Amino acid sequence: MLDLCLIRQTMPYVYILKCADDSYYVGRTVDIERRLAQHQDGTFGGYTAARRPVELKWHQLFQTEDEAFKMERRLKDWSRAKKEAVIAGEFERLHEIATEYRHRQDARKKAKR
Repeated sequence: MLDLCLIRQTMPYVYILKCADDSYYVGRTVDIERRLAQHQDGTFGGYTAARRPVELKWHQLFQTEDEAFKMERRLKDWSRAKKEAVIAGEFERLHEIATEYRHRQDARKKAKR
């Protein structure tokens, strides 16, 4: 019988961190505890190293690396409002937020004319 812990160690997570400057960071890993520690102590480098401490706000386990990669890319492109809806578990609001954004964009275009 396969050890469930070993299976989970190879399954990827996508996660959202809230940084000390109130920004969000989106990433993925197969070892969420180790990666969070790397972000906290600055050894991961990059964006979060200068924005510590960080707080894990959301994470989800995926079946495949491809699924996790696609979700990470999607979340990175999303607005702050959509990321906050995901963090709050308000997935039904995602469409509403996108629609509101499109309406604001359309109004700006009309105002420029």
